[in-house]
Amino acid sequence: MPQATAAPLAPPVASPAPDRARRPRAGSEFAPLLRTVKEQGLLAHRPGWYARDIAVTLLGIAAVITALALIGPSWWTLPLALPLALLSARAAFVGHDAGHAQITGNRRVSRFVQLVHANLLLGMSREWWNDKHNRHHAHPNHLDKDPDVAADILVFADHQATGRTGLRGFLTRHQAWLFFPLTTLEGIALKVYGIQSLLSRTGPCRTRRDRLVEGALLLAHVAGYAALLLTLLTPLQALVFALLHQMLFGLHLGLAFAPNHKGMERPDSHPDGDSWGHLRRQVLTSRNIRGGAVTDWFLGGLNYQIEHHLFPSMPRPHLRLARPAVLAHCRALGLPYTETGFADSYRQVLGHLHEVGAPLRAEGVA
Repeated sequence: MPQATAAPLAPPVASPAPDRARRPRAGSEFAPLLRTVKEQGLLAHRPGWYARDIAVTLLGIAAVITALALIGPSWWTLPLALPLALLSARAAFVGHDAGHAQITGNRRVSRFVQLVHANLLLGMSREWWNDKHNRHHAHPNHLDKDPDVAADILVFADHQATGRTGLRGFLTRHQAWLFFPLTTLEGIALKVYGIQSLLSRTGPCRTRRDRLVEGALLLAHVAGYAALLLTLLTPLQALVFALLHQMLFGLHLGLAFAPNHKGMERPDSHPDGDSWGHLRRQVLTSRNIRGGAVTDWFLGGLNYQIEHHLFPSMPRPHLRLARPAVLAHCRALGLPYTETGFADSYRQVLGHLHEVGAPLRAEGVA
């Protein structure tokens, strides 16, 4: 595992921590921190802040569409795929926050906001995402329980790489080098997985009505997206623009999600991992990224991954405010609080992926 750069005074995660730092203490370690955060009002909803954020995103999307219409069928429209990808990521962050009830405590409003941003604007199934993401939050970085680290295109532990041959073996051997190119497919993959889930009898949609609503909005997205591009551009230009937009969107999401847990502690690798309390389970498996307002904006607040996992319903603008209390609490318990720079976080992730693929490279598996 790559060395993690921890916050000052906190031991790095990659270094063996003292047994007392791993062993649960009597009583709840999380309860005092929860009280502190509640007393500071950091769990209170911020609908006004989100309303402004949503308005800016929608206005930005409208501006890109207007620019497409004004330029007309020209290859000079391709640069507009970049701002549209950034705005698509903004919509994804809002959909994520709505799924966690960060925007409002009203379930119907949260569901409406998420349906608009996930299904209608992005073509991604809300129900599929919530089911997958909630399982991730319940068991972060647990190879047997967290769907985000299940063996798939990428693998995250040595035993997951064992026996992989052919194309999968090739991908595993070179997964560190292929990581960023593969993330360009993430935006398309999210759409495909959501549609597959919707069509599956064992999918997460609870009722026929939910399935119909989700399906109708996904169809509306596909029809609207295709109609818009084919109306304003030539078929070839529309295809290239769509591919560029989706690839940049996927890359942005990959940059936001990748540093959060990859290469961090895995509960399944510890004898007592399944007995970790909420505080340890979330803190030991998560990595924060240092930075200012630009980092917060670009990563959608997910750079405060520790705080987000401890308090999933905490509004995004409060995560940075909760950090000092969380850091102080972890220091008091002797619990590692991992925080690193933007570039170094990817170095750690890629280093971990490279290490996992090492056995196959040594064997020369084709």
